[in-house]
Amino acid sequence: QVQLVESGGGLVQTGGSLRLSCAASGRTFTRDAMGWFRQAPGKEREFVAGTTWGTGTTYYADYADSVKGRFTIARDNALNGVWLQMNSLRPEDTGVYYCAAGTSYGGGRYGDDTSGMPYWGKGTLVTVSA
Repeated sequence: QVQLVESGGGLVQTGGSLRLSCAASGRTFTRDAMGWFRQAPGKEREFVAGTTWGTGTTYYADYADSVKGRFTIARDNALNGVWLQMNSLRPEDTGVYYCAAGTSYGGGRYGDDTSGMPYWGKGTLVTVSA
């Protein structure tokens, strides 16, 4: 059974930092896409950041415009997962952050089709106070 487990969420003040981790079990995702999505209260789930495998140990990173320059996503193959370093946090970053994995996050990045990412964690709550 494949499981993705997120950790690292919590309460932080505006301008602070958090690092989220996602550890996978049940299968290896070394050559798959992995990413982070979030859902704020009363809003639709949205893409935050994603990585895709290039070649060898090279991965490509992609970010939503709202987090570019503040967030960093990276694969951790020892963890069989991915982490998300979040700096300069803002109240609008508040939400439940979900880790996802699969063949492609493109459908979820540009629309609401997440069929390319069939594996999801249960989420971790990030709250940024003003």
